[in-house]
Amino acid sequence: MEVILGAIAALLFFGGSGLKLDREYQRGVIFRLGRIQGVRGPGMYWIMPIIDQKAQLDIRTKTVSIEPQETVTSDSVTIKVNAVLYYRILDPSKAINKVENYELAVYQAALTTLRNVVGQNILDDVLQNRDKINIKVQEIVDEITEPWGVVVERVEMKDVEIPLAMQRAMAKEAEAIREKRARIIKADAEKEASTQLAAAARNIDQNPIALELRRLQMLTEIGAENNTTTIIMMPSDFMNLAKTLTDTIKNNQTIDLPKN
Repeated sequence: MEVILGAIAALLFFGGSGLKLDREYQRGVIFRLGRIQGVRGPGMYWIMPIIDQKAQLDIRTKTVSIEPQETVTSDSVTIKVNAVLYYRILDPSKAINKVENYELAVYQAALTTLRNVVGQNILDDVLQNRDKINIKVQEIVDEITEPWGVVVERVEMKDVEIPLAMQRAMAKEAEAIREKRARIIKADAEKEASTQLAAAARNIDQNPIALELRRLQMLTEIGAENNTTTIIMMPSDFMNLAKTLTDTIKNNQTIDLPKN
């Protein structure tokens, strides 16, 4: 009888129930009579049946989708945001002993932190500076989860849902900005054109023949476009006469016109 009992005890003690095998991405947290004995794995190892208990953890990076959260930005706009959280276990012993359910704890920490950080920014920052918000959320969540043996690798905002009325208002604002830019560009063009025209007028005033040359060039262009022939004859000294009349009027001189 004693031999049989000894054989059974040896089978339980040295048998396959005490032989464990963990993959490269797995770790086993060993408890002996309820007390932590350390972390084992990867590979094959042996624990004492009945006396030792094992809690297995996956240390690969986990991807968690944070459901859309309704929050109010600092400029009183109600929006919905969702994100993706990437984290992994650095210390399996802490992940088991420091928090009851590390997966739920990490998710809730990320969810509340995302809502709080978004609420501290205005809508324009949420739309334009997502990287800054992502880094801020990552830093806060990583600080919370560090005592649990968990490291947050990355946080990415996926989408921002804006109310339809706000979308229309933003579209009108963008349209007004574009119209403003168009008017400024047009005004700058008019200013530059007026400057060039003034310079051209001064050149023509100094060289009246330049006006006739320009007129001939315009007639050439009109003829080429409309396929017509236009002949206009003007006195070559027309501009000189106009200038003489202008100078005479300015000097309050009388002009003797020929009588018929």
